[in-house]
This record gives sequence, C-alpha cells and structure tokens, in this order.
Amino acid sequence: MKTKLLSLLTALLITQAIMAQFHLGAKAGANIIKIDGKSFNDEFRYGYHLGGFAEIRLSNKFVLQPELLFSQVSLSVDSSFANVYHNAFNSSQSTKKLNYLSIPLLLNYKLIGSFISLQAGPQFSVLMNKDKNLLENGAEAFKHGDFSMIGGAQVKLGPIRVNGRYVVGLTNLSDLGDQHKWKTQGFQFSVGLAL
Repeated sequence: MKTKLLSLLTALLITQAIMAQFHLGAKAGANIIKIDGKSFNDEFRYGYHLGGFAEIRLSNKFVLQPELLFSQVSLSVDSSFANVYHNAFNSSQSTKKLNYLSIPLLLNYKLIGSFISLQAGPQFSVLMNKDKNLLENGAEAFKHGDFSMIGGAQVKLGPIRVNGRYVVGLTNLSDLGDQHKWKTQGFQFSVGLAL
C-alpha cells in the first residue's frame, strides 16, 4: 500500500513539474505582408493567421515556441501579372489571397523576468491545396514551401501573449525560374491565450 501511494505521489509531482515547463495555447492575429517582384504592386496588404502554439521551457532565460498556423496573405498584382503568370488566377482580379500552413519554430529569450521576450527563428510555410488534407499539405512544406526568418518580441501578461514580429522570406515563391523572383516580407501582430 505504501509503495502504491509513493508511486502515485511521485507521478503527481513529475506531472506537475512537466506542466510547469510546458504550456499549450491558441492565437490569432493580423498579417501585414507584401510580395516583392515583377507584377506585384509595392504595397503591404492585410491578411490574418490563427492556430496554436506550445511553450517548452529550456532554462530560466530560454523558451522554445513551436507553432502551427493557418495564415492568409493578400497580395495586389499590377496589370502585367496575367502576362507573367498566365493560369495562376483570374486575371480580372487585382487582389489575390493565398492560404498557407505555417510552422514557425521560435526561440524566446526572456529580457525582463518573464514579462518581455525577444523571439527569433525560422518559419516553414506551404501553399495550401484544396484537393489535399492538412497532413498532405504539411508534408509538402519541406518540398515546395516558403522558408522565412522571424524576429520580434512577445509580452506575457499572465496567460495572455501579445506578439509583434517581422517576417522576411528567403526563398523564391515563383516557379517560373530565376528571372521572376517573388519574396515575402512584412509584419505579424497577434494575441494568444496559454492554457
């Protein structure tokens, strides 16, 4: 009986210690993104993102924060877009929307206690194909995706997380070859709730 009680108490303490080091949460926010390249207007457009995140405490100063986000990017094309990329979109529309499955993998460095953190890390994104399910689209992220770097800050107010980030794309989004280079850059602002 004492062994069972001791085992139960040990399991409870280990679970409590793990939960203190690990949090899950949900987040949503705005994307303010532009795509640089021939046939795109040089202006930032609004979109949104929503999804979940985890916080894994590595030490007193460092926290690993992987995320899984559905992210919509709006872009504005100029009149030459139909000449460059014939069958991509309906050429009568000047505003397009692209839906991505994004996987940021961020390292947080705590500046002031646990209140403010700097964030940096890579983001892997794949353009969602409506003919495939979420897992099939996720598998494409490492074959046909966009690779970006993220830098920003996070403010922690109890269970609330407020983020501001700069995102810069490092890969060419165009499949037309090197003569047409399309790269993303912009900002993300979000509010999350850790559970």
